[in-house]
Amino acid sequence: MPEELEVEVTDVVSEWTKFLKKQYKRELAELAREYPHKRSLYIDYRKILNNKLAFELLRVPGKVISDIKDAIIQNRLIKLKDGREPSEINIRFNNLPQKVNARDIRADQINTFVSIEGILRKTTEVRPRLVDAVFRCKACGKNTDPLPQNYSRFEEPEFCPHCERKTRMDLVLNRCRFVDAQKLRIQESPEGLRGGEQPQTLDIDATDDLTGMVAPGDRVVVNGILRSIQRINYGQKSTLFDIYVECNSIEVAEKEFEEVEISEEDEESIRSLARDGSIYKKIARSIAPTIYGTDDVKEAIALQLFGGIAKEMPDGSRLRGDIHLLLVGDPGIAKSQILRYVVKLSPRGIYTSGKSSTSAGLTATAVKDEFGDGRWTLEAGALVLADMGVAAVDEMDKMAKEDRSALHEAMEQQSISVAKAGITATLKSRCALLGAANPKLGRFDQFVPIAEQINMPPSLLSRFDLIFVMADQPEAQRDGAIANHIVKTHAVGELIKQHAYNPIPDVDEAYIQRALAPVIPDIDPVLLRKYIAFSKRTCFPILSEGAKDALIQYYMKLRNLASGNKPVPVTARQLEALVRLAEASARMRLSNTVDTTDTDRVLRIVDTCLRQVAYDAESGSFDIDKLVTGVSKSQRDIIRTVKEVIRSAAGDGGMARTEDVFDTLVKQGFAREKIEAAIEQLRRGGEVLEPRHGFVKVIG
Repeated sequence: MPEELEVEVTDVVSEWTKFLKKQYKRELAELAREYPHKRSLYIDYRKILNNKLAFELLRVPGKVISDIKDAIIQNRLIKLKDGREPSEINIRFNNLPQKVNARDIRADQINTFVSIEGILRKTTEVRPRLVDAVFRCKACGKNTDPLPQNYSRFEEPEFCPHCERKTRMDLVLNRCRFVDAQKLRIQESPEGLRGGEQPQTLDIDATDDLTGMVAPGDRVVVNGILRSIQRINYGQKSTLFDIYVECNSIEVAEKEFEEVEISEEDEESIRSLARDGSIYKKIARSIAPTIYGTDDVKEAIALQLFGGIAKEMPDGSRLRGDIHLLLVGDPGIAKSQILRYVVKLSPRGIYTSGKSSTSAGLTATAVKDEFGDGRWTLEAGALVLADMGVAAVDEMDKMAKEDRSALHEAMEQQSISVAKAGITATLKSRCALLGAANPKLGRFDQFVPIAEQINMPPSLLSRFDLIFVMADQPEAQRDGAIANHIVKTHAVGELIKQHAYNPIPDVDEAYIQRALAPVIPDIDPVLLRKYIAFSKRTCFPILSEGAKDALIQYYMKLRNLASGNKPVPVTARQLEALVRLAEASARMRLSNTVDTTDTDRVLRIVDTCLRQVAYDAESGSFDIDKLVTGVSKSQRDIIRTVKEVIRSAAGDGGMARTEDVFDTLVKQGFAREKIEAAIEQLRRGGEVLEPRHGFVKVIG
């Protein structure tokens, strides 16, 4: 029996030798040239797929890897310049067709080769790990042979192999062999989870040249051998074992939407859809079809899903292509439902609620736990995990002040910088943000400026490309249509349930399809997802001359409203938003140029938004300051005038009688309630003091 086994092993080694000579001659020569800087041979699993060796690798990976090393050494397949043989070569496999989820790993897979896909959640620093330890005996002074060390526990000999005494042994560091090691933790991708499921995590042990390759937030495929390690609780060995993956190779999924597979038939369907004249309406109607109306919002969300083009400039700066949207509306207007639907549609989407999110949960944080053996490690938050997708943040107005400030950098620079506990890092968060917020007082007051009604800092509001005010105002015709739509939807739902358990005679499949027609999306969600992914992969439109002129003219028209003492209506940030939206509009029909039809559509949407959020009724023009700073120009003018009047009317001790200030300003034409509001605002801001009743004083 042992002889037969020997023959079988030799055959396998010769098979691997043939395979390497035929398929990997160039790679082996390159390895010989660049050794020891490059010391890993990557073998594509697809090349050994039709071979029994492929099955062997999955079943007994340790044996296969040692067989390949034997084949290389015995046949001197790698010849170094100085004639030496390479001491340490890594055999790595990639492109395994079968991926397994972290939650589906079971006991029978231990010691087999697995491929796991997910998002990198945490990483430790790269540190040297002892692989072979050499000890010196205190009694006789002789060194032991190298003793191999396990993954987590340090092992030392109980007695000296030379003098056979039970004595203390010292580690001889300069004779020991170390390897670079790093611990990674990956989490399941959120798109594959059912509602309410908590994503599971798995620890990865990366060594040698695999260390330092990836950062938290990266989407990776980890190939390796599943290992187990016994738990020890308070010195007692447990019957439960922990699992980890001994990493063989890491593939970083760099391309966005890589996980969406598009077949030739899908591509044909997508191209025929793009040729449809009413594609814009179809896409807008396919977003949350159970919600009636809000067509302008759905059209804007469609633009957000397609997005503009991110530009890398020669000087290294980056212009974002993602479109940020904010929906501010009365309660019960289905904002949250729209957000959840968009996350389902986006090939990469994360939903989170502002009420339950901290800045660490949204961006990234440094944590100290047993994962890093008590050291600080970096953990990625929701915006990092939504990289290249859509992050939907509900109830943004309920977020704590310091948590909201974390969004500034993530929205404009599309990166998240962390400088905590000795860790300084920058993570990518190239995602489009779709936010929802409620008005401060529960419902909208159409006579109060929007910046006063949203509990969000103006600096954050200015980073949104489009802000939609979804007010819930009674309107007989519209309310009747919504009521009809809701009742019909519920009735069909009831009918389907009842028919499933107790078939109704007159009801068949065609009847149900007709009844469901109003709530069935024009484009199937699976196809729409593929359409978006295909568009983002292949379509990069260029602005035509007509489109450039249209955007510049609109921008100049709004800027010209700002002549002299009038408010500034629009800033360069809004012009960039127009370009992004126009690019997204062209992408929706897979066009390679941005035409005037795109700019017309975009200018209509932007005009609607500006009228809602930046129209200053007093001056009769757009006032972007109202949105950007929270104070309109007319408000700023009255505040400045109030301070001047207080200073000029001040007597002893710099105090002025409040009534005198009112009289002077009323004569200048200001309304009394406006003056009261201005003094109150100055008092809150700490610029004006009321030393005693009836007197005011300017500070500083």
